[in-house]
Amino acid sequence: MKLICHPVPGFDPVIRPAPLQRAWMDATPDRFAYRCLPLNIANAHGWEVLCPADFSAYWDGKGTKEAIRIVSDAHPSLLPVSHFGAGVLTFHVNCLLRTEPGINLWVGGPPNAPKHGIYPLTGVIETDWAPYSFTMNWKFTRPRTRVKFKKGEPFCFFFPLNRDMVEAVEPVIVSLSADPEFAAQHEAWSKGRATFIEELPKEGSSARAEGWQKAYFRGKLPDGTPAPAEHRTKLALKPFRPADGTGSGE
Repeated sequence: MKLICHPVPGFDPVIRPAPLQRAWMDATPDRFAYRCLPLNIANAHGWEVLCPADFSAYWDGKGTKEAIRIVSDAHPSLLPVSHFGAGVLTFHVNCLLRTEPGINLWVGGPPNAPKHGIYPLTGVIETDWAPYSFTMNWKFTRPRTRVKFKKGEPFCFFFPLNRDMVEAVEPVIVSLSADPEFAAQHEAWSKGRATFIEELPKEGSSARAEGWQKAYFRGKLPDGTPAPAEHRTKLALKPFRPADGTGSGE
């Protein structure tokens, strides 16, 4: 599948495969947050566009465009703007992204990366046909609070998805007992989890020695059966490169 980036003339947006690291996860005791495989996969499940310059922004709480003030020594073309009012800060992505037929782009902020006072808005865009650029918007959540973005900090995150997938889903509710084998696996996990939590504080226990349960991370069912081969513990996304294969694209 091809994902094409057309930079807007005069700009060179910096786009990279998203890393799984987060500063707040690094700061957890023994970096325990990285034991959560779903967090790790989500963090790295796309590409990031990075800020081209340092700046700070302040919203006074009013609904006008003038209510946001942006301060930076950088050229205005490298900075976000107050375009909509209503406490919304607008970043220009400065490229057109194109996908193959039937493929949309999910666009938002970097997952699991909270930022005090401001929140990334999310969009789903039909990038397989539209010759339109898009903006990345962040909404202030607290008036009279100054937020800062550093050069190289991600402000936009995107990944492709099939346009018709979500509408093709047929949600149903089925009793767990209708699948005895699956129910037995869940019961075994539930009992094992309860025992592990009970034993974890006890010195010398096997749970204390193990530290945390790794079955999902390792792709194992409670009885030791391996998960499907498609199980992922990490992602390795390709960087954007020029069509002739030269350069890093970052």
